[in-house]
Amino acid sequence: MIIPDYQTLMLPLLKYLNDREERNVRDVIEYLCSEFKLTEQEKLDLLPSGQQPIIDNRVGWAKTYILKAGLIESPKRGFIKITKRGIEILNKKLDKINIKFLEQFPEFIEFRTIKREQSAEKSKASTEIEKEVE
Repeated sequence: MIIPDYQTLMLPLLKYLNDREERNVRDVIEYLCSEFKLTEQEKLDLLPSGQQPIIDNRVGWAKTYILKAGLIESPKRGFIKITKRGIEILNKKLDKINIKFLEQFPEFIEFRTIKREQSAEKSKASTEIEKEVE
């Protein structure tokens, strides 16, 4: 099995939280590994940096994106829980959730806009530093 990308993980992650219980993120990762039938080796495969398992990283991004869209919340560190909006989305019986879908939520648009602005500022600052060094 190929490790799914973070957008593929969004809907199964949300469905797992449909019982309205607070879930430890580590338990969510284990559930998704089982759901996608990842091998022990795939669970251990690391990012090129060697710092984090690929599946942990992808679940982390899926979690962040649906959190920023208001579909889940983080009541305390390391735990997530579905929100009323998340339940409403699941009731629509969607085939998938992806970035394009999440763009209907103003909070998600704001998050993406801030992220882009910060990236642009870093790029500009980096360019200015390079000019000063020349």
